[in-house]
Amino acid sequence: MQEIFKLLIGVAFLVLAFPIGNILAKKTKEELKSGKKWFKIIVYISLMGGVLGIFTGSDVLMFSFFFMALVTSRSLRKV
Repeated sequence: MQEIFKLLIGVAFLVLAFPIGNILAKKTKEELKSGKKWFKIIVYISLMGGVLGIFTGSDVLMFSFFFMALVTSRSLRKV
C-alpha cells in the first residue's frame, strides 16, 4: 500500500511538470532561444537518467530525471 502511495505522488508531480514547463517557457523566452541546444542536451541526459532510475529501482532518481525532462521539453515546444 505504501509503495502505491509513493508512486501516485510521483505521478502527480510528473503531471505538474506540464504546466510548470509552460509557465517557464512564457517567462523566459529570450533564454530559450539562445540556449535551445543546451536544453536539448538536458532533455536527453534527463531521459537517460530516468531510464537508469527504472533499471536500478530508484523511484526518486526516476521521477526526478523524468520531471526535469518533461519541464525542459515543454519549454522547448514553445520556442
